[in-house]
Amino acid sequence: MAAETEAVLRRRNEELERELKKSLEREDRMKEELRSAWGRVRVAEEGEERLCWQLGELEAEAVNEAREYRARVMELMEQLSDAHRLLRESSSSPPTNDDVKNLSILKL
Repeated sequence: MAAETEAVLRRRNEELERELKKSLEREDRMKEELRSAWGRVRVAEEGEERLCWQLGELEAEAVNEAREYRARVMELMEQLSDAHRLLRESSSSPPTNDDVKNLSILKL
């Protein structure tokens, strides 16, 4: 009977050792998967930071271009207004040398 109990305990011990080994192997695999996932997260975060920086640069560039465009439009509107004024004035009187000079400047 003692020999039987010893054999049962030995088998149970061997079974527990196998389960422990499998559990440790699973734990090692999970640790490696976790390290790999953490690496992917770091890469994604770095990519996000780069994209945010690039977006900020593009937004600043767009604002500058919009300001330049608006300034140019305002300048052209002023030139057009001056041209209309000169045309109205010239229709009521013959053009002077200054009028001709102003018109030629506006064409630039």
